[in-house]
Amino acid sequence: MRTTTPNSPHIRGRWRQLGSAAAATAALLAAGFGTAAHASAATAAPTATHKVSAKAIAAQVAKAHVRYEKAGCGATPKKGYAACDALRVTGGTTAFMERQAALKGVTPKTVKPNAASASPTGYGPSDIQSAYGLTDAAAANGSGETVAIVDAYDDPNAEADLATYRSYYGLPDCTTDNGCFKKVSQTGSTTSLPSADSGWAGEESLDLDMVSATCPNCNILLVEAKSASDANLGTAVNEAVKLGAKFVSNSYGGSESSSDTSYDTSYYKHAGVAITASAGDEAYGAEYPAASRYVTAVGGTALKTSSNSRGWTETVWKTSSTEGTGSGCSAYDAKPSWQTDASCSKRMIADVSAVADPATGVSVYDSYGSDGTGWNTYGGTSASSPIIASVYALAGTPGSSDYPAEYPYAAAGTSALNDVTSGNNGSCSVSYYCTAKSGYDGPTGWGTPEGTGAFTG
Repeated sequence: MRTTTPNSPHIRGRWRQLGSAAAATAALLAAGFGTAAHASAATAAPTATHKVSAKAIAAQVAKAHVRYEKAGCGATPKKGYAACDALRVTGGTTAFMERQAALKGVTPKTVKPNAASASPTGYGPSDIQSAYGLTDAAAANGSGETVAIVDAYDDPNAEADLATYRSYYGLPDCTTDNGCFKKVSQTGSTTSLPSADSGWAGEESLDLDMVSATCPNCNILLVEAKSASDANLGTAVNEAVKLGAKFVSNSYGGSESSSDTSYDTSYYKHAGVAITASAGDEAYGAEYPAASRYVTAVGGTALKTSSNSRGWTETVWKTSSTEGTGSGCSAYDAKPSWQTDASCSKRMIADVSAVADPATGVSVYDSYGSDGTGWNTYGGTSASSPIIASVYALAGTPGSSDYPAEYPYAAAGTSALNDVTSGNNGSCSVSYYCTAKSGYDGPTGWGTPEGTGAFTG
């Protein structure tokens, strides 16, 4: 999937999805619904003081598109290294902001590039729990369970930023002092940590906040690899399991290689542990470790509120032919016995999915380095992987000999999963590899959680 090779495995290569925000701004101005914001402002203040109808707001906001960039850890990696799958919104109007404006009957605000927001501009815990039928489980379950986050490099502000996020949303404290939070290196050290990196710090904040949002009673273990090499990240996975985590999220990936099957047995084959991995953000195509037969490969959706009985609707996340959730038939990994789709003779990606579209992104608090501007909205399958790992945690400890990636397959076609049936992430030779349909498809797997029933043995 990735074809260029940077000089360093963690070069902060960036790109931006421009969309049509300029046209949207003009439309808002013409309609009298808004004004261009000053560069230093967190959001654009409306010039009009009168209230406007939700229908009028929706008509104007529908023309807007968010702008976003890869997190600094998302540069194309060289062989043997991984990139994070995080995308940070830098402009435009998110689905959360659109909804807030419609509820208040006011002009929608906009995210401004590289400016801290005074308050969240993306979905928060109540939204995620509502969308995935987890409100009751999040309140009652998770105590004593540990969700591990594996990332590269150090985020010096991880614990402080986590505290800010949880305080804002009224979640229980999760600190080193109360035993809820722990940060270690890939060797398990709490004092000898990797060098700090602003891009990976944003990724770590995203991951920690998604665990908090989905399973607020869970303990959180952050394991920081000393680099983004496959070997170091894999070693960090092993350390997470060694330290007792039964749920491990990996929000990173790279191109497949013939080494993947050896990585499987060295790093990702842990019976009794639910390991999740992001499917990728570069649209149709497979990446590793999502292709591992021992992990739950997590695809991405666009999540919006709806008047239907669920209150939400989802489609495959795709922004362009090179931007969207990953999926595909692995070139190397063997097909697990529980995966029975007809056309792919090897491992098929994905298994399940959750929100990943930056336009319908999630709220994150990050204060470290150039990416650390306070409240941000993030997307990418880096959001969906820790959400699904946390749903597994809400469902309870896996069976000691199980590989929990198979659990959703036992619940296939039931009300325990929201079947995503529209959208695609590109062009492919076999339709379901890249196009949503009723039942199993590559971009969204068997669908998104509706409670915890599909994530227990």
